[in-house]
This record gives sequence, C-alpha cells and structure tokens, in this order.
Amino acid sequence: MTTFSSDFTPEEKMEIKTIKTYKKDLLDDIQVTCIHIPGMSKVQSRAIEKNKQFANGKKKFNMDPKKGINYLLEIKLLDGSAQSIAEFLYKEEGLNKTAIGEFLGEREELHLQTLKAFVELHEFSDLNLVQALRSFLWSFRLPGEAQKIDRMMEAFATRYCDCNLDVFQSTDTCYILSFAIIMLNTSLHNPNVKDKTTLERFISMNRGINNGEDLPNDLLSKLYESIRNEPFKIPEDDGNDLTHTFFNPDREGWLLKLGGRVKTWKRRWFILTDNCLYYFEYTTDKEPRGIIPLENLCVREVHYPRKPYCLELYNPNSRGQKIKACKTETDGRVVEGKHQSYTICASSAEERDSWIEAIRASITKDPFYDLVSVRKKKVIHQTPQDSGEQDPTS
Repeated sequence: MTTFSSDFTPEEKMEIKTIKTYKKDLLDDIQVTCIHIPGMSKVQSRAIEKNKQFANGKKKFNMDPKKGINYLLEIKLLDGSAQSIAEFLYKEEGLNKTAIGEFLGEREELHLQTLKAFVELHEFSDLNLVQALRSFLWSFRLPGEAQKIDRMMEAFATRYCDCNLDVFQSTDTCYILSFAIIMLNTSLHNPNVKDKTTLERFISMNRGINNGEDLPNDLLSKLYESIRNEPFKIPEDDGNDLTHTFFNPDREGWLLKLGGRVKTWKRRWFILTDNCLYYFEYTTDKEPRGIIPLENLCVREVHYPRKPYCLELYNPNSRGQKIKACKTETDGRVVEGKHQSYTICASSAEERDSWIEAIRASITKDPFYDLVSVRKKKVIHQTPQDSGEQDPTS
C-alpha cells in the first residue's frame, strides 16, 4: 500500500505514483532480459518468468477482474479455490480496489464463496463497529448496486458478530447499525448535506433495532463521536491505471445531444457514474467535453420534432435558470454550461427508457435506505420473546 507524507501536494503524489509505475515496468523488462543471460539456471529463469506472469495477471485483473482471475487460474498461479482467490485479493498489492469490489459483488457461487473467505480474513475481535467498518471498507471499494452492497454488508455483519459474540443480539442489528454509521459519515462530512445529523437524532434513528430493544446510549455516542472526529477514508487504488473515475460506470454509450446556443445535434459518448453525466467527443478521450452534475435535477421523456426517442434533464425548482454544469471549449478553456435543460436523443425507445431508469437511479441513489428499511421494521417489531426463539445469527 502506497502511503504519502501529508506535505505532498496531490500533483506530487500523482507524479510519485507515475514514477513507481515506470519503475515497476522497467524492472519487468529487466527480468525478461535476464532470462536470456548465459549461465542463469533454469530454476532462476522459471522464477523470473513466473513473477512476470503474476504481474501480468494483476494488470489483467485491474482491467477486467474475471479475465484476470481466469488467466491466473489457467497458468496455475491460483489453485481455483475461493480461499486462494480471497487471499490474492486481500494480500496482494497493486490491485485496483474498484476491481476487487466488482469481483466480490458477483452472485456466481465461486464469487459468493470468495466473498465469505475474503471477509473471514479480516480480524474484528475487540474492535468497535466503527473500527471494524474502517478496516473492511479500506480493503476494497463498495460497488454501486444495491444487491451487491447487501451481500457484502451481510457478510461483514456475520463476521463481526462471529468475532464479537456479546455485542449485538443478532446480525440484523449489526447490519442495520453499520448502514446507519455509513449514512452518518455522509451526513457529517459531505459538504452538500446541509442538515447534519445530531447525536440525539442518531440515537433516535436506532431505537429498537436490537431485536426490539434499544442499544446503550453510551455505545451509540462513542460510535457517533468516532465518525464525527474522523470520516471514513476511501482507499486510493494501487493499480497502474490512474484514471479510475470512469472504470465502472452505471451506464455508457453513444447518444445525440442538442447544442446550446446553436441548436444542432452532436454525437457524444456519455458515461453515467458517481451522480454525474459526462460526455466525450470520442471514446478514447481522457477528458470529458462536458460534465453535468445530476444533483437536484430530474429526467423525463420528451417528444422532439423528427427525434422520437428523446429525454430531458431539467431542474424542477429553478425553471429558466442555467443548470450548474461545465464544458470544455475547443481552445481548452473550461466554461460554465449555458443550458436551462439538456435534451438527449437515443436510437430506440428501449435505449431511451434504459437511460432514463439509470439516470433516475443515480439521482436518487442512496441504496442504503432501501436495503435497511425492511430489516429495520422486522427487528423493531420483534418482541424479546420472539428473538429468544431464534438463532442469534439468523
């Protein structure tokens, strides 16, 4: 794991990472050259070749997790067991944290078993829930899909309760409180959230979640103070690709965008990720031509002359005002967008509807609330007598 002094600027940190990448590639080339040096033993040559294959497998994993794992299985550097793959994901440096989360989130049996083994590699004994969450959420990046998050947090709650038998009455309690802590982190440390959650509200939100009983106020107060004093850290990826913003988008594809002052349709490559819509002139461009933050916007189907499959992004609360967005001019200047709404055209009704659904999901995306609500109702309305009849880890 690469660590930096707080004295370095973000640009200096990026430069150091780039230098490390060049150094690693150079060492790989040196190893290949050494294979052909006269006098080198076959054992040494095989070891060098194995290291090169392993490095190549990590690069493949960062670009496509499934293909990377399959490559390492084919050349027998992983034995195919969930335990072997989990240890690779947990211990190996240089892996893209987004790719790790993507692999662990799949529902095929091997992925489910790998997730279980991966979580069991974490030791949560004698840690409070915030400390355990910090460790867990540092080892990969949570994906955006609600079902994947649900499986991962279920596995975390089970592991935490196995390591700390007397803290909660059930894994449901741990699961719900974990999400409450993650949401508290967002509330306290996201500058876009104006109404910050107070300690009193945090305690009130979590009443009755311990199989119908309240958790001790002292426990909740300590968890609250821990998050207030130090937000969760999002892991920086250690992979060689330094542009991960668009690594795992919610949706991407070609669409037509109606111009601003000059009303012409232009073909653009759109990427939807992190509650923003980015558009590029070419798929190979590293910088977007425009960025449309989706906060406070709505999307709807619209009918446009000679363009039957259109959707519109608009601000329902500020009609007539420009949407907060930016674009890059041909001379490289970044300027404020001039749109009061954005009209975008798809190639079919099915594609238009899929984009509308994806954009709405991104705008409203806080999957934590939906995941927790059903389970919260279940445990709050459960009586202590009911909970006594159940397996505490059910």
